[in-house]
Amino acid sequence: MGNSADKSPSLSIGKRIVRLKEIGALIGLLVIMLIFTILSDKFLRWDNINGILTMTSELGIIAIGVCMLMIAGEFDLSVGSIFAVVPMIGALLANAGVPFLLAFLLALGVGALIGLFNGFIVIKTGIPSFIVTLGGLMFYRGVILAVSGGFPITYVGDDNVILNILGSRLMSLGGIRASSLWLIGATIVFSIILNSTKFGNHVSAVGGNEGTAKAVGINVKKIKYLNFIFASVMAGLAGFTMFGRFYSIDPTAGTQHELEAIASCVIGGALLTGGYGSIVGAFIGAFLVSVLRSGLILAGAPSYWYKGFIGVVLVIAVIMNTKIRKKIIGE
Repeated sequence: MGNSADKSPSLSIGKRIVRLKEIGALIGLLVIMLIFTILSDKFLRWDNINGILTMTSELGIIAIGVCMLMIAGEFDLSVGSIFAVVPMIGALLANAGVPFLLAFLLALGVGALIGLFNGFIVIKTGIPSFIVTLGGLMFYRGVILAVSGGFPITYVGDDNVILNILGSRLMSLGGIRASSLWLIGATIVFSIILNSTKFGNHVSAVGGNEGTAKAVGINVKKIKYLNFIFASVMAGLAGFTMFGRFYSIDPTAGTQHELEAIASCVIGGALLTGGYGSIVGAFIGAFLVSVLRSGLILAGAPSYWYKGFIGVVLVIAVIMNTKIRKKIIGE
């Protein structure tokens, strides 16, 4: 009797649900949305949901790159500064007469070089990526504050096609921002890369056990370099989506996005120790963080409550993800 019960379809479905990396984030998101729906009748209005999607797109695009890097066993705290650095380079180049498409590509190229440089320092010196990129966070922010004088850089040209593609409202789709589609597309692409390609398997292997990955012939350095580049380029792309909304970029833009991105990844099921995570989970985590920000405002809570709630949700998510992971391993 016991064996037949264990093999029942309902139980197997339950086990499959529990094994989902994103289950903790999904449950948390539904609970928090229910609470804010009760607290404010404006929460589920389309204009508010659209605003949440806009916030999610900027944070979520960063979180996708950060999640890939975390799964590979490394961190990048400089992404919050890169979020402002890359579009500011693009704005300066475009204002200097460079065609905007070329300025956009050159700026993303600089973002890739920053990621490559971060990876080079980490791999060649053995200094933890947390420390290296924390230094980068401060250095890159200081550079753009010095270059801009602390003032926003506004695009003064009329070549708006790229900016519209990145951040304009799509009235035919209910007024959502183009950046939301970029986030959805990036989530799909990187989920396929992580879950259905040899490269994705290598990323998880490197983060799970670097020594074993080397032993089976995986090029660990290449995997880490590429993921440092992914993290920087995605942060730069996210910055451009904000640039596409306002046609200007503030040198302080992206402040604390690095911590929110890591929180999104952890809430979405990624382990801080590497080797395990979900791109879809990072998406859900970023959406949850944006829901908290919007919901607390609508509920009339003081702004400082936001950080406190993020901290609580993060700790709960780590506890839940750890227990779920142990249950999976135990099975």
